Amino acid sequence: MTGTLARYFGMRFLSTLAAVLLGVYLLVVLIDYVELSRRMADANASAWVIIKISLFRVPQVTERIFPFCVLVGAMTCYLSLSRRLELVVSRAAGMSAWQFTAPAVITAFAIGIFTTTVYNPLAASLHERSKRLEATISGNFRTALQSTVTGFWVRQRSPEGQSIINAATSREQGALLSNVTAFVFDQDNQFRERIESSSAVLRAGHWLLKDARIHAPGKPAEDRSSYQLATNLTPEQVRETFSTPETVPFWQLPQFIDMAERAGLTASGYRLQYQKLLARPFLLAAMVLLAAAFSLRFFRFGGVQIMVLGGVASGFVLYVMSKVMDDLSHAELVPPIVSAWVPALVGGLTGFVALLHQEDG
Repeated sequence: MTGTLARYFGMRFLSTLAAVLLGVYLLVVLIDYVELSRRMADANASAWVIIKISLFRVPQVTERIFPFCVLVGAMTCYLSLSRRLELVVSRAAGMSAWQFTAPAVITAFAIGIFTTTVYNPLAASLHERSKRLEATISGNFRTALQSTVTGFWVRQRSPEGQSIINAATSREQGALLSNVTAFVFDQDNQFRERIESSSAVLRAGHWLLKDARIHAPGKPAEDRSSYQLATNLTPEQVRETFSTPETVPFWQLPQFIDMAERAGLTASGYRLQYQKLLARPFLLAAMVLLAAAFSLRFFRFGGVQIMVLGGVASGFVLYVMSKVMDDLSHAELVPPIVSAWVPALVGGLTGFVALLHQEDG
């Protein structure tokens, strides 16, 4: 009987979590679709292409809020079981809170392993495809590149002088840039020219700028189909500058960490992302314990609304703690392994102690 009830509770949690994830996914797709439609109003892109870009972008967005979805799914599951008196029947049958919490914890842990090893590489790959689609559409019309104030910036040197490059977007971990503006200086640090290009590809010793327009002081603008801008940047340095750790698949992170360290660059961002992915199964299991601590109260005892608000607030506090620890790690004030594992440990211990107090006094 205990095994049957355990499988039942595990399936109930899994179905509730699937419903929550589906609702969040559709909501994020809708919001992203509206935003992309507004941004690409002048690109004459079809609705189907914009939907494809949104569908490819959203998996990486939902990956960031996955722990909170597990918290909401677990709380919804246990509140539903409590409202239908199924928890009362389970306790009358001799099951403790630990026994009908364990299936959800094990399920969340297994889901965490799946999201780390399978979902994360898939989300990173789809995100790269969305960038390619967006760049293809954006390349169909000219934009005011000189008005670009966001994106990626890098300063480089070469035997001809130094230059500052701004790119609106990057692909292939920084090896391919879109909507590029380069400010070129001579060896005496005097401004020489401004180059606007639709895209730039990193080659050995130079950037290959395509569809370039050159603006030099006192000269009319000159258009070229291609332009070579000298650089001393290596592929490792470009990856460190233009690629974000979230866009690197889990299985490639050790390689990126090794390349960055061999190039003499800091790899704290990649190390933090790698440790966060390793800690994800434990974080999801901790979210289930935290949800159980705030949602196993029987409805007839009252105060359920306050418990639900407490669970949501605890999840929000844990999320803020995670962001603060990330910032401390990026500032190299806290080791990446500590920053990645502290939220999982704090959430798990908080849920365990609260559940232990409720169940065993």
